[in-house]
Amino acid sequence: MHVAQLIPTVDRIGGAERQAMELAKGLKKRGWQVSAVALSGTGGAAAEELLKAGIGFVSLHMRKGLADPRGWIQFNRWLRSERPAILHAHLPHAAWMARWSILGWRTTFSTQIPTVIDTLHSASTGSPGRRLGYRLSRFIPYKVTAVSEEVARAYLAARMVDPRNLVVIPNGIDVEIWQPDALAQSTVHNEFGLGDEPDEFLWLAVGRLEAVKDYTTLLHAMAQLPQAARLLIAGIGHEEQALKRLTAQLGLESRVRFLGFRSDVRRLMQTCDGLVLSSRCEGLPLGLLEAAACALPAVATNAPGTAEALVGGDTGLLTPVGDAPALAVAMRTMMQMPLEERKAMGSRARARIVEKFSMKSTLDRWEALYRDLI
Repeated sequence: MHVAQLIPTVDRIGGAERQAMELAKGLKKRGWQVSAVALSGTGGAAAEELLKAGIGFVSLHMRKGLADPRGWIQFNRWLRSERPAILHAHLPHAAWMARWSILGWRTTFSTQIPTVIDTLHSASTGSPGRRLGYRLSRFIPYKVTAVSEEVARAYLAARMVDPRNLVVIPNGIDVEIWQPDALAQSTVHNEFGLGDEPDEFLWLAVGRLEAVKDYTTLLHAMAQLPQAARLLIAGIGHEEQALKRLTAQLGLESRVRFLGFRSDVRRLMQTCDGLVLSSRCEGLPLGLLEAAACALPAVATNAPGTAEALVGGDTGLLTPVGDAPALAVAMRTMMQMPLEERKAMGSRARARIVEKFSMKSTLDRWEALYRDLI
């Protein structure tokens, strides 16, 4: 069977994009014919990765968002040529592209219409226009999935999905790849010239530099921590320059490193002492799941979806959203934990990922849903 993953772009990789790519690669290994279709961009390294895995990649090169008619024409030609059994859309623009394209097929009595699935990756329901767009088209997809219970509740409360068509399928992690590696630690410390302080503690933050991730609160929390606290921030985004200016204003230039986009996030997670997540809203934070799989304990804000990935006091520490002093207290608490206690927390975090969020079990659920709908 042929399944197509539809996504706005893979030029910029966030949690939703990475999960869609992992789903595509996992299905390919299980014998499915898989294609990935991006609305815009060239695909870059992500496209090469997909092609290397035997997954077809197509970009519609849409330059004006959904207002670009050439993209609609090209996409519908592609659908008629390839005729996937499943059209699986991720994120709002891809969802609307899939929904309205398939509606056109239905009204013209076309045969072999793909089964449409739409996955919700964030608890944020967006602008009034987005909410209206979902409400007007919620009758079109055969099934809508949410990556967490929090995401499902948010969309149900906003009447953006039909409860009869909604199911929760969480993000999955390949626990054979994302796992601890004690030998990796010295390489990163040497790379960044760390290790001068005897009680140095290396924090890692991973995610795009956008307002929803609330790095402003994280930087203010860092300013309240001892000099031994260091922070590596892996990600790019529109707020990069503003955050660098704030770092300088807070006198943190020697303690905070902006790494930009990194292809070695796993190595960083295997190396650092703790992960910190300061988001205002999440779906089911993939970075938090990956860190836990690497047995890296975390401090995170209690944003929607985060509590499903982290058990406060057991596999990490939770703090209120947007509260820099509280975040600083939690980070300091973890820094002061005995090493063995922190390692035990990391081990419990990994055990929970293996039990509840392995990619194997996630792929099993996707295959069962696909086959049921087909």
